[in-house]
Formats: sequence, C-alpha cells, structure tokens
Amino acid sequence: MSTSSPALPASEQVRSDLLRPLLQTSWKFYVLVAFLGAIVVAALAAWVTQMTLGFGISGIRWPVYWGFYVTNFVFWIGISHAGTLISAILRLVNAGWRRPVTRCAEVITAFALIIGAMFPLIHLGRPWLAFWLFPYPSERMIWPNFRSPLVWDFFAINTYLTGSLLFLFLPMLPDFAIVRDRATGMRRRIYGVLALGWRGTPTQWHRLETAMQIMAVAIIPVAVSVHTIVSFDFSMAPVPMWQTTIFGPYFVAGAIFSGIAGLIIAMAILRRVLHLERYLHPVHFQNLGKLMLVMALLWGYFVFNERLVTYYGNGASEMQVFWRTQRLTFAPLYWTMVVCNFVLPLVIMGISRFRTITGCVIASIGVVIGMWLERFLIIVPSLGHKYLPYSFGTYSPQPVEIVITVGTFAAMTLLYVLFAKFVPIISIWELTAVQHPSPALIPPATAEHPLGETHA
Repeated sequence: MSTSSPALPASEQVRSDLLRPLLQTSWKFYVLVAFLGAIVVAALAAWVTQMTLGFGISGIRWPVYWGFYVTNFVFWIGISHAGTLISAILRLVNAGWRRPVTRCAEVITAFALIIGAMFPLIHLGRPWLAFWLFPYPSERMIWPNFRSPLVWDFFAINTYLTGSLLFLFLPMLPDFAIVRDRATGMRRRIYGVLALGWRGTPTQWHRLETAMQIMAVAIIPVAVSVHTIVSFDFSMAPVPMWQTTIFGPYFVAGAIFSGIAGLIIAMAILRRVLHLERYLHPVHFQNLGKLMLVMALLWGYFVFNERLVTYYGNGASEMQVFWRTQRLTFAPLYWTMVVCNFVLPLVIMGISRFRTITGCVIASIGVVIGMWLERFLIIVPSLGHKYLPYSFGTYSPQPVEIVITVGTFAAMTLLYVLFAKFVPIISIWELTAVQHPSPALIPPATAEHPLGETHA
C-alpha cells in the first residue's frame, strides 16, 4: 500500500473538525475526567499514607531496594521517546504523512517525562528533603556526587523536558491564534496570551520554521542521551547481569519501541473518540507498525545478545540470575515478555493483511505490557540474587505500590484527555498548509487582524 498521505478535507472543514472538541463538551467528558481523577486522588492518598506510616508499608526492603517505583521510572522515561524523537526525525526527513501524527506524539513526551520524573521523589522516604540532591551552593557545603549516574539523570531529564516542552509549544502558536480568533470572552483572552501576539506575518513564519528546524536537530541527541544515562544507573553498579556495555543502545532501542506502541494506542483512541477518521488514516498506523516491526527485531537482537554473552561467560552469579529468569521463579514473566515484545509484533506487523488498525493496537498493547515486564525483570531478579548467599532476597509489591502504579497510568490518560480538550490535538495549520501554500491560505482580512487568522 502506498505510504503517501491521503487527500484531506477542505481547510474550513479541517478547522471545524479539529476545533469541535474545544468548543463542544459532552457529558461523557466530565464522567471520564471524574473517573480518572478519582484514581489519581487514590494514588496521591496512597503516597501520603506511605509518607505518614513510613516506607516499610511498601515491598521495597533489603536487598531489593528498587521495585515498582524504579520500574515505572524507567518505563515512563522510555515511553517519552514516542513523541519528540519520532516527531523530530519525521520533520527533518520531511515525511508528508507525519502531519496528523506529530502533535499526538509530542504530547506523550511531555506528560510521560513529568510522570516519570516524579518516581525518584515517590521512591524517597522523605521527599520533602529532595532538595538535598540538587546542585546548588549552600552553607552546609554539601554537594551531590557528580560522578553518580543519579545526578546525571537529574540534568538529562530536566534538559529533555525543557526542550520537549519548547518543541511542543512552538508549533501550537498558529493554532492558538486560530482558536483566539474564533473564541469569545475569557477564552479569547487566554488563547490570546498563549498565541504570543501571533498574526501570521511572513517574518513570524520564517522565525517559527527556523526555530522548529533548530529544535528538531538539537532534540535528537538529547533524547538519545537521556535513556543512555538512565541505563548507566544499572550498568555502572556491581550487580549480576547489569555490568554490560550493551545497556546503552539496548535501553534506547527499548525506549523507542515502547514509545511507538504508546503512540499507536493513543492515536487509535483519539481516532475513535474524537471521530478523526478523516485525518488519522490506516496508512499512519501501517507506517508506525512497520517502524515498530523494525524495533521489535532490534530489541530481539539485543535480548539475544545479552543472554548469549551471559551464557558463554558462565559466571556463577550471572548464571544464577540467568536461570531464575529462564526456568525458575521469573520464567513465566520472562517468556510472557518475549511473546509480547517479539512474537506478537513479528506476526502481526510482519504479515501485511494483519497490519490493520486493530492489529496495530493489539500488537502495541502487547508491547507496552512486555516492555514494562522487561524493566521489572532487569531490576528485581538481579537485586534479589547478588554475589553472596547472605544477600539473597525476594520482592513482593504491596498495595500502596500497585495503587500508585495504576494512578500514574490514570494520570497520563487524564492529562492527555485534558490537553485534547483545550488544544487541537492535530495541528490545524500544518494540514491546511498542505492544501493552500502561502499566500493562498491567508483568510480574508478583518479590522482586528488585517493579516487574517493565520497562514502558512
């Protein structure tokens, strides 16, 4: 099937369809927000309970000091690669089919990073003392250990979050101006502030395009470095099966893999709920499905490489962890991970007749589950079975950890729903620019805006 972008509706139809969620509100929206909000409140209550009663109510204790919380941290940082990295690459190669996809992807990056960055605080027994880790001059003359990967995480994640928010905000300026010119009252004033005085002049368009190109080039190495640094949290620790040089590219590939899966699920839900069938076509899912197939093969290579090196190295401690995941305690989780991350996408995405929207969603759900299990299996088996028998232990997640974990998925969904309610989830100006190159896109002039609403 051709990968070219299908014909789009007329400009006015595009604006009407994509502004409908902003200007019309159904009762279902309030029910969904209330439901998701209740789950988030329950997660916050669980966190407050953990801070009040102590960290002992969680399942995290010696020797497994990292459990669900660090698993979720690595998972959400990986999901964040769905947006900015994929969007930047597609912008740089000027892929025409990317236009309805980019903003859906970029939003995932921003929210996933925010949620992932919360888990180091949740993992602290006394989070109100987290500022002790921040690199600022103090009278105590105590500085963080800058040779620690945990400090590198602080800088890398904050740099990536800042760049991703800017990369998300810049293309929204013309759409904020469109909403501003169609809204009234307080909403008009709010979107007027967000539009930053956008009038669609040639100078503004030139500066916007230049800024987006610069950000697209700059954000790619930042995104790759973030998950590489996250992998250093493991590969620089003296723990069985962690000290491997493959963890850097292994984590980056896994992050992109899980990010693509998360993006496909989000697009499918938006397509069905917001009735965006005219804009999110099967070809978009098929192209992302092919990319997911490539990443599944790459992920399979890294997993095979990791296990092969461990097997031929035949170190006593490494082999004990190896067999715990292959045949013993964690074998059901491990082989579920292999089926979800390799077999399922290979079958569904590798056979063209299965590469439908439904098939892509099924494969993506499997990948999200499998990648969460992968993070869990990297952390828990190794920490529970270190080099000496006295340090062996087990880990069982407690209700407080499970509630907080479920709450983060609800928080991600809630933030996405609220964003789609107040911002066009598909870039209006990018779609209309395809049909009406400048200056044909300029709408009729008005007394208030002599240059019209916007043009591309």
